[in-house]
Parts: sequence; structure tokens; C-alpha cells
Amino acid sequence: MKAVDFIVDDNDSYLFIEFKDPENPQARYGNIKKFYQEFFSRSLCEALKQKYRDSFLYHWALAQPEKPIYYYVLVAIESLTAPALLSCTDDLKRMLPLYGPKTGRWRRSIVARCAVFNIAAWNHYLSQFPIRRLSGSTNGQGLSAIEVAQGDEQPQRPFSTSHGDGS
Repeated sequence: MKAVDFIVDDNDSYLFIEFKDPENPQARYGNIKKFYQEFFSRSLCEALKQKYRDSFLYHWALAQPEKPIYYYVLVAIESLTAPALLSCTDDLKRMLPLYGPKTGRWRRSIVARCAVFNIAAWNHYLSQFPIRRLSGSTNGQGLSAIEVAQGDEQPQRPFSTSHGDGS
């Protein structure tokens, strides 16, 4: 099973967060061109769908308290345009599926909301979880190149890492 990179237990929801940083020298993509090919060919959305579904199943099997789940993907490439991010978001909504099958037989949603962001869009739409790039900093997995900024005015939020592979 593949898992999302982070599961955040917020007060009234769960955030499933997948983080992609192909510009990081330690990223598995090796080069940005390969990442763009996966992004625009929709093969990245296939992988994102699978990670969400596996994480959802694991989370469901643990019988966690029932709260809405929001799936957010952060792609740390500022050159991705708003239309490209929206297109990827729409593809992901269809693949999960956000609204269930067309038969209408599902009584519950498997995801309340999903979106794909770059850093600027993340900070605009999810300002309660501001992030910033740390220049030249890595933890061996490439994940510390981005940090969640925690100001004095904002309480610490509980983060638990999943068994994600960091890719």
C-alpha cells in the first residue's frame, strides 16, 4: 500500500497531504522535465489517486472518529500556472471520485474536498497553515525543504506522518 505523506488531525477535519518537491536535488524525479511529463500526462494524478485511496482505507480500518477528509497536494514548483493546477485538481476529483459514482448509491463521500496547490496558492487558500521554503535545508528525505510556519499567534497543530515513501 502507498500512503499520503502527512495526515493532520485538525479539530473538525482530517487533512491528507501529499507533498511533491521535484526541484529538490534529493527528489526521486531526478529532473524537473520528467516531473512535468508525469504532471501533464495525468500519470501523476493516477499515483495521487492510489495514495489517497490506500490512505483512506487504512484510516477507515482504524475506525478513526468520523470527520470530513480534505486531500491537498502541494507541488513546490512556482511556475505551475493556476490553469494547470486547476486541471490537475479536476482530474483528481474525477479519479477519486469526489462525488462518488454516477449511480448515486454511495451514502457517504470518501473525500470532502481535494485540491492541488503550488506554494503561493497554498498560502492563499490555506492561510491557517502557512508554509515557506527553507533555502538549502534538507533532512535526507527532502521533506524539510518546506516547513509549516508556526507563529506565536497560532497554536501548534498536531501532525502525524503516515507511512509514506516521501515521493
